[in-house]
Amino acid sequence: MVSNPAASGPSVRSTVHGYPRIGPARELKRASESYWKGDTTAAELDAVAADLRRGVYARLREAGVDDIPSNTFSYYDQVLDTAVLFDLVPARFTSPAQAEERDEQLRRYFALARGEQGAPPLEMTKWFDTNYHYLVPELSPSTRPRLVGDKPLAEFREAAEAGFQTRPVLVGPLTFLLLAKAAEDAPEGWEPIELLDQLLDAYAKLLGDLSAAGATEVQLDEPILATDEGRAAVDHLERVYRRLGSLTERPSLLVSTYFGSIGAAALRVLKDSPVEAVGLDLVTDSEGASDLTAVSGLGSTRLVAGVVDGRNVWRTDLPAAVAELGTLLALTDELTVSTSCSLLHVPIDLDAETSLAPGLRSTLAFAEQKTREVALLGRVLSEGADADYQGASEPQDASFTDARVRARLDALGPDAYERPQDRDAAALRPLTTTTIGSFPQTAELRRARAAHRRGELPTEDYKALLRAEIDRVIALQEEIGLDVLVHGEPERNDMVQYFAEQLEGYATTENGWVQSYGSRCVRPPILFGDVSRPEPMTVEWITYAQSRTDKPVKGMLTGPVTMLAWSFVRIDQPLGETARQVGLALRDEVSDLERAGIRHIQVDEAALRELLPLREEHRAAYLKWAVDSFRLATSGVASSTTIHTHMCYSEFNQIVDGIEALDADVTSVEAARSRMELVEALGERGYKRGIGPGVYDIHSPRVPSVEEIEASLRLAVSHVDAANLWANPDCGLKTRGYTETEQALRNMVEAARRVRADL
Repeated sequence: MVSNPAASGPSVRSTVHGYPRIGPARELKRASESYWKGDTTAAELDAVAADLRRGVYARLREAGVDDIPSNTFSYYDQVLDTAVLFDLVPARFTSPAQAEERDEQLRRYFALARGEQGAPPLEMTKWFDTNYHYLVPELSPSTRPRLVGDKPLAEFREAAEAGFQTRPVLVGPLTFLLLAKAAEDAPEGWEPIELLDQLLDAYAKLLGDLSAAGATEVQLDEPILATDEGRAAVDHLERVYRRLGSLTERPSLLVSTYFGSIGAAALRVLKDSPVEAVGLDLVTDSEGASDLTAVSGLGSTRLVAGVVDGRNVWRTDLPAAVAELGTLLALTDELTVSTSCSLLHVPIDLDAETSLAPGLRSTLAFAEQKTREVALLGRVLSEGADADYQGASEPQDASFTDARVRARLDALGPDAYERPQDRDAAALRPLTTTTIGSFPQTAELRRARAAHRRGELPTEDYKALLRAEIDRVIALQEEIGLDVLVHGEPERNDMVQYFAEQLEGYATTENGWVQSYGSRCVRPPILFGDVSRPEPMTVEWITYAQSRTDKPVKGMLTGPVTMLAWSFVRIDQPLGETARQVGLALRDEVSDLERAGIRHIQVDEAALRELLPLREEHRAAYLKWAVDSFRLATSGVASSTTIHTHMCYSEFNQIVDGIEALDADVTSVEAARSRMELVEALGERGYKRGIGPGVYDIHSPRVPSVEEIEASLRLAVSHVDAANLWANPDCGLKTRGYTETEQALRNMVEAARRVRADL
């Protein structure tokens, strides 16, 4: 029973910031990939997208959500959509005259994301501190923002024709420009924010068009305000919303923020601007409510209160949420209950899961359940009636405490985090060649894994197939001429889920898919209890691969920070303590690999930068526990064992100190799309450990030429001693095909040979 503390108060409405796009059965993934292969037409792809959008509107209405958003759908990501909408596209992607044809529009759109021969794709990086990715716009002084697309307008009209009055959602102009980067031809010191006034003209035109079409409210997302960079841009924020708010022909404006507190200064600017509503994330940290108090409430500005967590899967504590909302009613004349951010970051429907333990299941809520929580909270506060509801359990009700794990951690001394300094692990030669880990996952492999999970393929038959694939991968790498080999990971479905399935304290889902970028979807496991490793997880496959070659084979593990970042994590204890538990479990695996004769062990921390707090004041504490958990996992090895790590698709310059503190012998990083920026930064610091800058982008189907890779390697050599350089792709090769993979690796080996010959 949830009671309403403000029974006679103002009307309270409900909404969400956004909803998953992929479809209950990942229809968007299948339709996009079919279109890329040429198996379906643009019209057929658009028809699938339209059905998915209408399905979302219907789901939200059925759940009882009052205000339904539109333009939250994307074929790839919302930042790319905004760049295309306002013609902010690099010249290498300029469309020919027939660009009005739908096939040609989609060709260019997907080329921006995936590249095409002669046109490398835009850089891709993480959306703030999430595992979602966006394409980074490239802007220069010659860029001329102008409204050339109609996607928000078309989707608003489409929804209206289906009987839904919606609120179009746009990436805010300040966030867009602060996330963009200066193109290579931009003058030194020039910043994209200098295009602000021109971009505002384009936004003004769009808002006028939406108003003329019948839109009564538009949402402008400004999550950049949760970062230090955004907080420092208060003057620009004021310019933006005084300008847009002063338009005579416009819908009402909701400026939505999320992923953390925006600070009292930014909140005061929005409160004093002509905008009608402000959305705040009241889940990520406790400072949002304090900001409201500091500015003495919002008065006539409507508050869209994000009290339902849009990024994690635990059910909302409804009595606590109602109490908090009751307090907020004293700080604003109008209130809307919402999620803390878009539900893009959680799976669609808990009802699709049939194998979760009842005790755990009772604590969970996916997107469908969260929309119902939002709607219920709105009704409870607006209707003045008590509501029956099964009270939300705390996540720890389903967790367990393992006394053995806690005793082992308590017994650790400082030496558990330190490796010998007189290590002899080193590159085999300048520009040692290797790959990151995975090789293409063939359709045969995926079918066999599914059949084995269903019990239709006997374990021994399945293992025989995996051994045959490892044989193939090892032989191919030897023939190409790579120096340090990998086993290809044919047994793994996902770099986190594979380990979660073998660790105590984790649960995995059957249909809990979440979009990572484009058609790439993952199933984040649920970390609900104390973590331990019952038995070895990788030793069988790595030692088999090593038995097939005289060259070294890397053991491949996923690091503790990434195991947390790409999971839904318990909230009843500090993240650092959970990370130490995972680190201890991985330490056991590292020791077993070393005892089995494996001398190169890679512990991937792809998400180290991803979890970095958005504000500087919180980063030192994060990096301390993140680095400690990695070192706990890797510091039990002999000085002759080479420890590798890998990181991908993030802005790394902010964590150079953290990368060094990991004390790994070799760090491989994404560098192809970011033009070796991190390598330059490491070179300036005199970095002396091994560094493997990615020399080609694996998220694009294009095969880079020998000359292109050679140029990247020569750029890297200009910053870092070649004796410390490794040559490798940006990331794992799981999503690529064998034909393109083989040719790209041959080109990489040849490029490394050419550069090495000149040293």
